[in-house]
Amino acid sequence: MSARPPLLIGLDVGGTKIAGVALGPDGRVLAERRIPTPRGDYDGSLRAMTDLVAALEAAAGGTGTVGLGIPGAVSPATGLIKNANSTWLIGRPFKADLEARLGRPVRIENDANCLAVSEAVDGAGAGAHLVWAVILGTGIGSGIAVEGRALPGRNRIAGEWGHNPLPAPRDDERPGPPCYCGRRGCIESWVSGPALAADHARVTGHALGGEVIVAAMRAGDPEARATFARWRERLARSLAGVINILDPDVIVLGGGLSTIDEVYPGLIEAAAPHVISDVVTTPIVRSRYGDASGVRGAAWLWKDAAG
Repeated sequence: MSARPPLLIGLDVGGTKIAGVALGPDGRVLAERRIPTPRGDYDGSLRAMTDLVAALEAAAGGTGTVGLGIPGAVSPATGLIKNANSTWLIGRPFKADLEARLGRPVRIENDANCLAVSEAVDGAGAGAHLVWAVILGTGIGSGIAVEGRALPGRNRIAGEWGHNPLPAPRDDERPGPPCYCGRRGCIESWVSGPALAADHARVTGHALGGEVIVAAMRAGDPEARATFARWRERLARSLAGVINILDPDVIVLGGGLSTIDEVYPGLIEAAAPHVISDVVTTPIVRSRYGDASGVRGAAWLWKDAAG
């Protein structure tokens, strides 16, 4: 009887939950689990992930490689976690500690890079040489995959798109809203979900949530339609700035705002005036796997071991 191919196990660490999946070499889901994130508890996080890997392997009937997506990165200088929303991981040797507990190597990438890998391997960007995956949600981020592999960058900050200034700001957009990073006018402060609501309140005096604004836009409310149009035009400008640098084969959108159908029609045409090219045909598409893309991408970090 032939040995069963090794599993590809992925974990995706979120603020409230840790998602886990066991994939076969062909990408089929063999087991999946979700558990609460032990917020503020470093040892508890290590224990939870170790137990989650064991549960996935038991359910899938095998052992596997382990890839991990986190809202941060491993510093190449120190080996410690940096820039993590899960602040209790910051400054800790999380990769080394998890490897010691699991007794095997672990590959860790930023969660946006995991999104890019997932969509590049067998998602909306499958077959593309260079995939730029953008997260549009409570925060703004992005990841880059080249030939299905994450491009983390020398300083592990490749894709930190949200904390660059909004391109081509108009007079009424200067200096821009304050951002939690300490700067003003960051892309995140203009095109995130909270930024959509903040802009509506700033212009109209009416404090509404993003979902309410979108519903009102669809119902024909002129103020909501104007707010959405401003948001979408700023998104187009922001995408254009990266197209000028990366010239990706495809842009894949993920995150809550990516589910709004009205985002897509004409978006690349709105970006085109800000792109230094006579023709701009870059496809902008919705992620294939949605919320599951990050955890699949974490598993695919070991794609080279699946063949």
